[in-house]
Amino acid sequence: MAKKKTDADVAAEDATETTEPIETGEETPVEDSDAGGAAATQPGQIRQRITVDDSNVDAAYSNFCRVQSTPEELILDLGLNTTPFANGDITVPVTQRIIMNHITAKRMLGLLSQTLQRHEQAFGVVETDVNRRLRPQG
Repeated sequence: MAKKKTDADVAAEDATETTEPIETGEETPVEDSDAGGAAATQPGQIRQRITVDDSNVDAAYSNFCRVQSTPEELILDLGLNTTPFANGDITVPVTQRIIMNHITAKRMLGLLSQTLQRHEQAFGVVETDVNRRLRPQG
């Protein structure tokens, strides 16, 4: 039985692969076999192409995120708030926890920022205030 494609699957197919330089303590860069690469390698850096195998990925939708931090790690708790307009106390079950170091978090912040900028250029500003999204625009 074929798996139905979700919006996340389509978005992942549209995503571009990036190659990011890795900092090393070496003075001489290790040359990449891709001579026509996008960016020149600087001294002390090597270029690395990363291939992502997402054939066994478990996709999950989240409309709730809690961010916590320790001196060593950043923790993202993701969940589904099924009653976003409810009044009073609600409990949101956390279904995914992502733990990363702050270096990875900063890289992710930059990539998310670039992706959202491209989305807004193509489709308009993403409004985060739910009350503004519900009001008819005049």
